[in-house]
Amino acid sequence: MPSIRSSRLLASSAVACLALAGCAGSGGGPQLPPAAFVAMQEGPGEEYVIGPLDELTIFVWRNPELGAQVQVRPDGRITTPLITDMPAVGKTPKMLADDITLQLSQYIQEPLVSVIVNKFAGTFSQQVRIVGATTKPASIPYRANMTLLDAMIAVGGLSEFAAGNRARLIRFDKQTGGQTEYAIRLADLLRKGDSKANVMLMPGDVIIIPESTF
Repeated sequence: MPSIRSSRLLASSAVACLALAGCAGSGGGPQLPPAAFVAMQEGPGEEYVIGPLDELTIFVWRNPELGAQVQVRPDGRITTPLITDMPAVGKTPKMLADDITLQLSQYIQEPLVSVIVNKFAGTFSQQVRIVGATTKPASIPYRANMTLLDAMIAVGGLSEFAAGNRARLIRFDKQTGGQTEYAIRLADLLRKGDSKANVMLMPGDVIIIPESTF
């Protein structure tokens, strides 16, 4: 009997060790649900917020001389005819158009203003940042329905020494003000084509890719 009991204890210990090893290999942490390589149904993302270095067209109906093509300065402001140093960063195009309308109404009656974003960079909260062991770490503008695969293609994939399956995705929660760290399996996604390793991204996500220690 003692020998049978001892064998059972050893077997249980071995199973527990294997389970722990599996958790360590996958990186641990909360998991995100898988996303399809191609979205079955496309949908709009969050309303766009203007960021530094965005290029805008300001159109004033029936008053083309008051319109302009401008780039948002690094300090987040723009200058157009009759308007100097107006804050633009952090506003949607509609909000900025309303502010310009309010300023121009001092000079013309009932101005109709439209703001068009020609080239965008977005605020940091609307970018996806990929750092660590990748071919070219970068901040890329988030677009609707962006997946982990899309972001990794944009930065050229993993570097030679990347530990892709130990990568982490850090996501900020606007409602709670906290952040959550998720385990992601980049090596399985990019080198094995594992569709279950592909996940949906959100504006402001940060992907951190460590290097292998051996």
